[in-house]
Amino acid sequence: MAQVRSEIEIEKIRKSSLLVGKTIAEVAHRMRPGITTGELDRIAEEYIRDHGALPAFKGYNGFPGTLCISINEVVVHGIPGNHELKDGDLVSVDCGTIIDGYYGDSAFSFGIGEISEEVKGLMKRTKESLYLGIAAATAGRRTGDIGFEVQLYVESYGYSVVRDLVGHGLGTKLHEKPEVPNFGKRGSGVKLEEGMVICIEPMINLGTRVVIQERDGWTIRTADMKPSAHFEHAIAIRKQEADILSSFIEIEQVNNGNIYITR
Repeated sequence: MAQVRSEIEIEKIRKSSLLVGKTIAEVAHRMRPGITTGELDRIAEEYIRDHGALPAFKGYNGFPGTLCISINEVVVHGIPGNHELKDGDLVSVDCGTIIDGYYGDSAFSFGIGEISEEVKGLMKRTKESLYLGIAAATAGRRTGDIGFEVQLYVESYGYSVVRDLVGHGLGTKLHEKPEVPNFGKRGSGVKLEEGMVICIEPMINLGTRVVIQERDGWTIRTADMKPSAHFEHAIAIRKQEADILSSFIEIEQVNNGNIYITR
């Protein structure tokens, strides 16, 4: 069963999730063509530990990195390493932290240098779909209402929604119930109760919705090798409107408010 959190617990999840946003912003400051994903991962781990927290992803089911860094056709769970960022890349950075036993989780997608208008559109509408999903996440509604809004919006632009991966509950574990699909029917799925904490994270593909897991056991890529974008917020369910616990504020201040990294 999905857990209903106390206000004290929600504030702990907020504290952890806010650190995630600051960590991603720190990484964004260092992004440029030629830097390796492994170096970005090192920066993130050092930043998290320097702020008295633990990197939630490192060692999670054997995952080797602090960040999931997913480039172009990689949807999620990209493993940091020797790969160098290059001009035109679409880069998703997913990060988690643990403070006082409570998890934070959020993700943001960036463009490196000169990216195509096609990719800019995918990123813009994926991010917009996240907020449409959040607007549907109020007490008494259901997870299907969230997925319906995301799916309706992105499919109207010809994009596709990944079906194999979903959002999730968040608290004293990184992945808790309920599952939060980015597709669905209104009035279907788990009923949302005030105090639940969930992560909504649209994973939207330029081409087919079909994805493939690479032999490393982690990396998920699109079957047609077309780009995928990913944004994620942690939220608490409320009666009137969702309470967003994570933040993009520091991230969006990087590069003078331009989310595309041009250095």
